[in-house]
Amino acid sequence: MRAAARRHARRWLPRRPSSTEVAAIRLADVAAQLPQAWSSSVLARFGDAHLKLLRMDERNYPEESHDYDEGLLVLDGVMVLRIRGEVLRVEAGELYVVPAGMPHSVEGGSRGTLLIIDT
Repeated sequence: MRAAARRHARRWLPRRPSSTEVAAIRLADVAAQLPQAWSSSVLARFGDAHLKLLRMDERNYPEESHDYDEGLLVLDGVMVLRIRGEVLRVEAGELYVVPAGMPHSVEGGSRGTLLIIDT
């Protein structure tokens, strides 16, 4: 994500609580306010891990790979994932972990809210 888009997306994120307060993040509300689909925003960090949220629309997302494992949790809707030449449907409430170095893409028809866990 470009730096300008990241700065813009941060405005839509809830304020991070201090270490002495507890706050729940309403993921559906945050996802609805994201400025554009396929633009993730970091919600929280846990040690080296990042928790990111994005909205999927019906468009595809190009192939990519990472040097770390990536957890893809579909909160609502469906993600049509292409990995190893195979097309998989990941439904709401399902988690798919893409191994490090594995090329993957998202096919058209994917829609809903996706939570990404990575480092």
